[in-house]
Amino acid sequence: MKTMRQQFADTMLAIGQEDPKLSVLIGDISHFILQPFARACPGRFYNIGICEPTIISMAAGMAKTGLYPVVHTIAPFILERSFEQIKLDFCYQGLSGNIITVGSAFDYANLGCTHHCYDDFALMKSLPRTQVVYPASCSEFDLLFRETYRNDQVTLFRLPEHQHEVPIDPSLIKLGHAIRLAQGTDLTIIAAGPQLKNAMLARQQLEAQGKSVEIIYVPTIHPLDAPAIHQSVAKTKRVLVIEEHNVFGGVGDDVTRIVRDISYVKIINLGIKGFIRDYGTYEQLCVKAGLSLEGILAAVRQDFF
Repeated sequence: MKTMRQQFADTMLAIGQEDPKLSVLIGDISHFILQPFARACPGRFYNIGICEPTIISMAAGMAKTGLYPVVHTIAPFILERSFEQIKLDFCYQGLSGNIITVGSAFDYANLGCTHHCYDDFALMKSLPRTQVVYPASCSEFDLLFRETYRNDQVTLFRLPEHQHEVPIDPSLIKLGHAIRLAQGTDLTIIAAGPQLKNAMLARQQLEAQGKSVEIIYVPTIHPLDAPAIHQSVAKTKRVLVIEEHNVFGGVGDDVTRIVRDISYVKIINLGIKGFIRDYGTYEQLCVKAGLSLEGILAAVRQDFF
């Protein structure tokens, strides 16, 4: 299976040959897979090194000249370390650009908590004229990047190492659209990123127990598809949100606001609570945070049925 990072490189190469305004700046990662882009698009590929605030400022300067900059490096270093530059150089100046990260949540779990990032949605959503996209399949990234890279927003693409492996009709993949993958009447599960795989597995087990479960997948985090979510939760009156993000400021918080006018609704947000300092694998840290098939089923048994 093609990796998300390889799809990123392939998409940059394809669009770069079509659009002479696309430029890529990296923070000393993904050099080799981006060499085809560098050769095909001379003068539009820059390895700035481990100088993340500088990368953002340079990209903003390129945007000021009319280019479409793409910034690419590891999530905590470009989002948390360079937040002030994103705020001042892009958002306050009314410029547009693209930030494509890897290493979100626990993808670099073996390198410890310095490489974790699970507050990126909240940070970006706090700024004006921003979008947050969380594609967990190659086709989602390619389609959504092509749709958004030239618009007037600052768009964050969080690329996970793990994909959800759930087939989705490409015609359903559009910015700001939630995707209903299964209909149900007893419970709505809203899944983001790779956790869609666990959500679908949990649905199978719950359906075998006589529960009717609706699955809503959200590849766009901001703007979130409020009408689709409201319609589903108004029907089921129970909603479980599962996301690899802090419970503060993520999809769960937005869903709570969206459904606050629905009477007798019960909401559970299965996200990352507190600060996880452990080393381990991605799977081990997800289990520790409750982001697993077993974690979903335990939350459903305890709080819903």
